[in-house]
Amino acid sequence: MTKLSVNINKIATLRNSRGGNNPDLVKVALDCERFGSEGITVHPRPDERHIRYQDVFDLKATIATEFNIEGNCREQKFVDLVLANKPAQVTLVPDAEGQITSNHGWDTIKHKDYLQEMVSVFKSAGIRVSIFVDPVVEMVEAAAESGTDRIELYTEAYAHNYYDNREKAILPYIAAAHKANEIGLGINAGHDLDLHNLKYFAESIPGLLEVSIGHALISDALYLGLENTIQLYLKQLKH
Repeated sequence: MTKLSVNINKIATLRNSRGGNNPDLVKVALDCERFGSEGITVHPRPDERHIRYQDVFDLKATIATEFNIEGNCREQKFVDLVLANKPAQVTLVPDAEGQITSNHGWDTIKHKDYLQEMVSVFKSAGIRVSIFVDPVVEMVEAAAESGTDRIELYTEAYAHNYYDNREKAILPYIAAAHKANEIGLGINAGHDLDLHNLKYFAESIPGLLEVSIGHALISDALYLGLENTIQLYLKQLKH
């Protein structure tokens, strides 16, 4: 079954809005694990507007499931943070500084040499590497040339077009997944996946190993409760 990694950035945003330590980020992460999450994802940014760098150290020392740190490897501070904590996985995302949320994958053709270099840095430290990519077969092929272990398919376009024509919306992702399977890349996915569109996506993508979900899951938890929400997301991944 596809693993669920809960992105807890929004919990940190809520905490930071008031100061102090309420909600307690580490406690929430541990509760997510207790409620069934198979991983915890964070995406620290240079301004620390949600996840603080110290949070990463605190989480690494505490959680028992897979730890996934997302971020822009062009920031040396991020690279140092990942190497100091050695998570199970690092996901390389081409965010610009100050970007509100991720909105595109890497051009793995244009940046192939750079990505090869960075993948080698992390893999040498024993960290599994995933590269954030758009659902384009050529980008998947070039990602493999970097030496990465996995790709993470950027699913915003699928989510945006899901209600208009989900069969059409999923086609680029199926093609990208087939190519990834063919050349030996693991497949992750994330961005705007929710309780409405997740099941169809998971059933349609061959070899989907992991989804990382934050904003929608935390928003649903306001109404449904965190434990119930995690169980509902896990249910969507069963097929």
